[in-house]
Amino acid sequence: MTLLACVLAPLSAAHAQGSLSDSYSGSELVDSGKQFFGSASQGLASVVERAVSQFGLPNGYVLGEDAGGALFAGARYGEGVLYTRNAGEYNLYWQGPSIGFDVGGDGSKVMMLVYSLNQIQDVLGRFAGVDGSAYIVGGFGMTVIKRGNVVIVPIRSGVGARLGINVGYLKFTAEPTWNPF
Repeated sequence: MTLLACVLAPLSAAHAQGSLSDSYSGSELVDSGKQFFGSASQGLASVVERAVSQFGLPNGYVLGEDAGGALFAGARYGEGVLYTRNAGEYNLYWQGPSIGFDVGGDGSKVMMLVYSLNQIQDVLGRFAGVDGSAYIVGGFGMTVIKRGNVVIVPIRSGVGARLGINVGYLKFTAEPTWNPF
């Protein structure tokens, strides 16, 4: 019995290291975000700190770009790379409709913190949420979208002119598409 335990212990340790439960620290996220956002990263640390204090440490994150526009009804399209500790990198695309009291357009660099990701496929599908925007030139903003146990917190730094609040969803896919539904 002891021999069996000695043989299985390294296997279970290796399996635990291979899971997507390994999380990223707040400082790792801020460092990665600073490299990605460049000179626009001054407000990033406080937004990441707020997300980590509310939701804990994510076990994945996405770096990408998106653009959206609305005149009461709108759409958003984006693409990026999902980073995980042990499953590597995964190209990801998102698109989605929105409706609400929302007018304007924006283009953004996006960092999305991903929580409770058990496997890469858990991020594919529709994630609903509420989004609010109020800016003329730019700034950082954070929203929260959820499906099942998986929570995604998009942090955007964008330029454009947008004002309003809307309800909608983002659909994450492995391939790009123009269909926001």
